[in-house]
Amino acid sequence: MMTPHLASQKAAEICRLAPVVPVLVIDDASRAADLARALIAGGLPALEVTLRTPAALDAIREMAKVEGGVVGAGTLLTPKDVQDAVDAGATFGVSPGATDRLLSACEEAGLPLLPGAATATEAMALLERGYTTQKFFPAEASGGVPALKAIGAPIPQVSFCPTGGVSPKNARDYLALSNTLCVGGSWVAPKDKVESGDWAGIEALAREAAALDA
Repeated sequence: MMTPHLASQKAAEICRLAPVVPVLVIDDASRAADLARALIAGGLPALEVTLRTPAALDAIREMAKVEGGVVGAGTLLTPKDVQDAVDAGATFGVSPGATDRLLSACEEAGLPLLPGAATATEAMALLERGYTTQKFFPAEASGGVPALKAIGAPIPQVSFCPTGGVSPKNARDYLALSNTLCVGGSWVAPKDKVESGDWAGIEALAREAAALDA
């Protein structure tokens, strides 16, 4: 059992590991370990594997074996997703939104969760439950940097990881906000580089991303 307060503390620690959390959609689990090694070598140790493909859970299992990484499961929607993620070795979870059932499942499983919020009301509801570290999603579609800055003014207790439409072009703008701990992005692991096994190219992208808050 994990309290929301402790879950948020753990989530904040993970968010502070690097300015970017790679959001990964993995189709082939056999490439997962090499992908993890490249991203970690580039300075991005916190990895979010989205549960959007049949290979996702096997990918988490493979990545969890790679030294230096902190592997989490994204796109958690149901209590079963939570249990599957924990069984696969995920050490944190990320969800696009939040429901009482999902929050309770994570708390009972002891899985630190980064729950999604897109409005002040959603952020307040999560804060009321004890979640002070949240995911701002979908970031760009929900108003981007101006919206997140505006939410932060009356609700400074909450820190965010904006995800959804974040890119090298706008990442620094998000990271400059006082209520942003890190950003989530998929650009550090482009599908063509993963499929071709261009691990050096992915490591280079990770290094650039790791330097964004410099």
